[in-house]
Amino acid sequence: MLPLQRDLERNVEGEVRFDTYTRILYSTDASSYQIEPIGVVIPKSVADVIATVEIARTHRVPILPRGGGTSLAGQAVGHAVHLDMSKYMNKILEVNAEEQWVRVQPGVVLDELNAYLRPTGLFFGPNVSPSNRANIGGMIGNNSSGSHSIIYGKTIDNVEELKVILTDGREVHLKALTPEELHAKQLSPGIEGQAYRTVARVVDRNRDEILRRYPKVMRRVSGYNLDEFVKDQPFNLTKLLVGSEGTLAVVTEAKLKLVPRPKMTAVDVVHFRDLIEAMEASQEILNHHPAAIELIDRMIINMTRSSLEYSRKMTFVEGDPAALLFVEFHGESREELEEKLVNLEARLKEKGYGFAYVRALEEEEKGNIWAVRKAGLGLLLGVKGDRKPLAFVEDTAVAPEKLPQFVKRFTEIIESHETTAGYYGHASVGCLHIRPLINMKQASEIKKMRSIAEQVLRLVMEFEGAMSGEHGDGLARSEWNEIFFGSQLYNAFREVKRAFDPYGMMNPGKIVDAPRMDENLRYGADYQAIQVPTHLDFSREGGFDRAIELCNGMGVCRKKIEGTMCPSFMVTMDEEHSTRGRANLLRA
Repeated sequence: MLPLQRDLERNVEGEVRFDTYTRILYSTDASSYQIEPIGVVIPKSVADVIATVEIARTHRVPILPRGGGTSLAGQAVGHAVHLDMSKYMNKILEVNAEEQWVRVQPGVVLDELNAYLRPTGLFFGPNVSPSNRANIGGMIGNNSSGSHSIIYGKTIDNVEELKVILTDGREVHLKALTPEELHAKQLSPGIEGQAYRTVARVVDRNRDEILRRYPKVMRRVSGYNLDEFVKDQPFNLTKLLVGSEGTLAVVTEAKLKLVPRPKMTAVDVVHFRDLIEAMEASQEILNHHPAAIELIDRMIINMTRSSLEYSRKMTFVEGDPAALLFVEFHGESREELEEKLVNLEARLKEKGYGFAYVRALEEEEKGNIWAVRKAGLGLLLGVKGDRKPLAFVEDTAVAPEKLPQFVKRFTEIIESHETTAGYYGHASVGCLHIRPLINMKQASEIKKMRSIAEQVLRLVMEFEGAMSGEHGDGLARSEWNEIFFGSQLYNAFREVKRAFDPYGMMNPGKIVDAPRMDENLRYGADYQAIQVPTHLDFSREGGFDRAIELCNGMGVCRKKIEGTMCPSFMVTMDEEHSTRGRANLLRA
């Protein structure tokens, strides 16, 4: 037994797992990356988290906080001791409906939180697609947002306070401070005082560069949020920890702002013969003040039609559209909503946008629409064969008015590399998820992936957008941060990182000092599956090995309050009893 493992088992009440079996389970997430961890700790309490941090520091090994493992950029992948918060640290601690806030542990699942809050008429606004298994801690680490960010903002706009464990083992409470409180904090001993002093100094020294280099788009989650500290608002280190991807501290508790549920909603499904036309129409739709404008393209529409589960929900599609926009409105009455739909359709017809418009006001109809939208990514990743729609440039964001020209240029880059892509995402805020089809098992295709990423980076900078509007840096985009933000701000990021993490132990290789984006891939040119003869016929999937590889890591099998899969995970809350866990083990 390793001394590290022995010390953890002696001091941690929760589970300590260092076996090969477990390390394989936690070696990947929903991204294209795979790195075997040192071991896994599943803490039962804050005391367990503190003990893990202190023991890891003593043994000079890194740690990686993890929730549901749904990250698309590889944030939850690394050679570290993983802290899985999802199994035990998933309690809702306090609800204050009058003041509209809730306190939660990081392992709480978004849909489960909102179901618990339903009797209060309140909910947590950021509505991410994997809401039925996404952990609040992961949303904080990633600064997630989702389909309704045009009205509810990102996670950073909805987190008021945090409790975190710093790398010296101290638990600290982060919240908005008065100037007097800030001064007192800067005099604190240890890493807490060092962090407050450093952030204030770094922001003051780089104020002009922050104002110049950060893109002026709402959906930007790359780098550290230094831009929050040049705003006219109280100093609150919570703003820095949100979106820091577990590279600065371990979150153990969050106080979240809640918002009233909309009284009534309606959706208009607008059909287009051309993708760029849909982008142009979104500008006109924004003038009607919708709550959301969501896009899916023909590739996802066709994948949905071929799905046994979701094809029966496709009653809202007419003809063979190249793209659909799901436009949602909120209102106080059915009459108000119908008026909004009528006005929207009249304006779109006047402008010549769209060829069909399907209204949905009933709960079942709206449920079908949002189920298809949320399932889009998982269905897209179910493409058979070795060419998969990969996440590496899927998270760009530009000002919505620039979106039509940006998408046109983006498509030209993809076509120049002799491939195609799936398109979906948040047209309302200029954040589209564009996934080129790449065969990760061929060296030439991996070079193609890197070439596309380099060209898209230049395109994003030309359009003054963001490389990541939602899914974060992780292993996929951290490499580009110095080019994107410039050396001055990149060095500022490093200074902040050192202040919080002088030991270099917090999820290293993310945001700063990252490996190349084409390293540590789950598949690679040397990947070769063992051909296993089977009694059952897997020829439709391309063989047993490719049937296993159809698992994309999204973790839909970890949902607990809907559907029937995966029953064993619902009972045990253990990754090894999820369908994803079995697929990862079989592939290994």
